[in-house]
Amino acid sequence: MSGFSRSSAVGLLAAASLLTTAACGSGSAETSTTASGGKPEVVAAFYPLQWLTEQVGGSDASVTGLTAPGVEPHDLELSIQQVTELKKAALTVYIKGIQPAVDDAVDPAKSFDAATAVTTIPAGEHAEEEGEEEHGHEELSYDPHLWLDPSRLATAATELGERLATADPAHAQGYRDRAATTAATLGTLDQELTQGLTTCRSRTLVTAHEAFGYLADRYKLKQVGITLDPETEPSPARLSEVAKLAKAEGVTTIFTEALVSPKVAEVLASQVGAKTAVLDPLESKPSGDYLSAMRDNLKTLQTALGCTA
Repeated sequence: MSGFSRSSAVGLLAAASLLTTAACGSGSAETSTTASGGKPEVVAAFYPLQWLTEQVGGSDASVTGLTAPGVEPHDLELSIQQVTELKKAALTVYIKGIQPAVDDAVDPAKSFDAATAVTTIPAGEHAEEEGEEEHGHEELSYDPHLWLDPSRLATAATELGERLATADPAHAQGYRDRAATTAATLGTLDQELTQGLTTCRSRTLVTAHEAFGYLADRYKLKQVGITLDPETEPSPARLSEVAKLAKAEGVTTIFTEALVSPKVAEVLASQVGAKTAVLDPLESKPSGDYLSAMRDNLKTLQTALGCTA
């Protein structure tokens, strides 16, 4: 991805500060953190966090997503207007390591890093060294794709409810109630995935890039990623290594994803006599919502892994 340097972020923040001062004068703290309807402005960095924040925020919060549908979140660069939105927001919901531009621009005192609410897992072990500096994963000791485990996302929902309650005490109980409802809904989804993936002929998940570590960790699958990130070209040695493993374990499907070229997965599939299928990492808004997309992923996995009901 094209990076966003700390110096650039500082420059944008300074510009945003000037713009905000000019527009708001000596306005109160309330006017800088609430929308025109009097609701607190909450910014969510990308789709799964926007979905979660909308569920918990409900009608009490005005939720804005930073990343437009169809845009790979890792590629996000912030405009001055977006930096201003972050500065004004009552709360920003993000995951450190996904979007370096957001990491640099958020105010730690008014932000919620969902990764701090859950037990994380280590970053992928089969990363290609080339290209990692541009993607930002090299800065992390953990895998940031935690939303692909509904049970962890449920834990994040509960904590988000508390953070919103603190930011907007007048509606604290509403946030807590909706957080509990959201956590219960995610718990039901977790049970569906657990039951649906219990009995499978294969438990090896070969993916175009290592985005599904939490799903594999939660449901006792083995993730084998061709690359750490979707923009890195795998080396011939890595392709050969994965092909050998896929043949040895009888893998019949190589998974690719909607926002990434399927070329590498198709090459590997041809080498091992497998087919390809789309497994959605939910980094952008699907045709339905988070819940329906995760259930679609379950069906795709059951077919590919030979799971029995």
